[in-house]
Amino acid sequence: MVIQQTPLARLLTPLLVLVFHTSLQAQSAPKLVVGITIDQMRWDYLSRFKDRWSPQGGIRRLMNDGFSCNNTQINYLPSYTACGHAGIYTGAVPAIHGITGNSWWDNNKQEYVYCTEDDSVKTVGATNDFGQMSPVNLLTTTICDELKLATNFRNKTIGIALKDRGGIIAAGHSADAAYWYDEEGGQWITSTYYMQEIPAWVKKFNTPARVDSLYKLDWHLLYPAESYVQSIFDRKGYDVRTFGSSERKFPYGLKKNAGKNYSILPATPHGNTLTTEFSKAAILGEQLGADSIPDFLAISYSSTDYIGHAYGPNSLEIEDAFLRLDKELGQFFDFLDKQVGKGAWMVFLTADHGQAHVPGFMKINKLPAGLMDDKVLTTKLNEALKQQFGVENLTKGIVNAQVVFNVDLIKKTKKLGQSDVAEFVIAWLESQEGISRAIRLVDASRSAIPDHTANQIKNGYFPSRSGHIQILYKSGYIEGFPNGGSTHGSGYGYDTHIPLLWYGWKIKQRKSARNMTMSDIAPTLAALLNIQEPSGSIGNVIYELY
Repeated sequence: MVIQQTPLARLLTPLLVLVFHTSLQAQSAPKLVVGITIDQMRWDYLSRFKDRWSPQGGIRRLMNDGFSCNNTQINYLPSYTACGHAGIYTGAVPAIHGITGNSWWDNNKQEYVYCTEDDSVKTVGATNDFGQMSPVNLLTTTICDELKLATNFRNKTIGIALKDRGGIIAAGHSADAAYWYDEEGGQWITSTYYMQEIPAWVKKFNTPARVDSLYKLDWHLLYPAESYVQSIFDRKGYDVRTFGSSERKFPYGLKKNAGKNYSILPATPHGNTLTTEFSKAAILGEQLGADSIPDFLAISYSSTDYIGHAYGPNSLEIEDAFLRLDKELGQFFDFLDKQVGKGAWMVFLTADHGQAHVPGFMKINKLPAGLMDDKVLTTKLNEALKQQFGVENLTKGIVNAQVVFNVDLIKKTKKLGQSDVAEFVIAWLESQEGISRAIRLVDASRSAIPDHTANQIKNGYFPSRSGHIQILYKSGYIEGFPNGGSTHGSGYGYDTHIPLLWYGWKIKQRKSARNMTMSDIAPTLAALLNIQEPSGSIGNVIYELY
């Protein structure tokens, strides 16, 4: 039997099919994926500042309405920024993606290499060489690359961070653009790897007056000082005075830097503000999330790292920076709701690494900690090697907590092999204060250390970009600065336990304490987007998100 359609039905049917088809498309993928990496955010900040997060803030919104993975760990060494961004977006580890540190000694080139350096490209947006950067040293695809492949390169991908490595590595090889901050001119720049000329919307955004207007705000505490009960008021000299010896405490005067010094902006919360505002401008300027083809915006907030290094995790400065960022993220999410549409975008928030407590703070509170100086340690080690073998400079130095042998010199020295040098170096290092173990990297699996630590070492080992002896410092010991501050890089929980929050499109409210790793983020994104995981991914899908 043939069903006859009325004239009205014939008119409406194509429209209904179009609406139904559009609805299916909207359900099949978010219009925009936003990856947020907060540089140097310890996981415990989520609970430590739980009562301080604003009701309208972004972090409270993620914690209350999103999915929280409460036991996410970095699964390699060293826990540094470049490795973290690579790990988040590739699902791999340095042993596969090749980013073994922010810098490394390249055993093939016989020179130091910065993670994103690329002399074959030029700066776009400035006249200096700060833009000679690209993802050329990253050896695998990222989730952003895989999304490009899945959409036949019809979508857009943008990476944004004050640090070049934060925007470049996350966005991957095929990104439409990555932008980073030029500390010389106070502007956002890129390289010829991506384009030959800065887009009009970036030119419009890039005015010195924008940074100067932030400087004119100085840096005051967001709330009354007495409300910062989780922070230390008197650091007793174990901090780094970022803004000069005269700027010892709140409020910090920044006005004097307007029009003169744009390099200190990243060390203030205003660096995060600039990042947020530029991210909004990118969404509008590039029309991200404007159609059914999913776009990707990878944002890294770098200022928390600069502030954390200088003042430590128990400082007023770091608490204030996070409380301010929380409010800005809330406003940013409201902007996404309005611009892209509620439920049409998805975000994940994580960190590239955590941070150790300042040794000075730890010692005052009778907790184990100490400072190590790699330059001093290298000098003493080479002196000890000379006394033992009669040869100078048998090591190139200590890079990423790894001793790098002078392999060519060892080969030229008669009756001396790497095993002889390694045996002596290990014994000498393990006799030094602050060092727990020294392990030959090729022997990590056979060393008398816990499997967890051995796996971290193996996952971080890429032969041509790694050293020969891995140094494991004792808990609380850092390679630091004599005048204070803190850092990261170890395999201890304070450096490796990172937040991981999901929110938005298809994400249900829930939390899990199951063991997860940084490597799980990219394959989970791939599963949610129904695309191929990155080429080097070794992570597992977080199945609870479904």
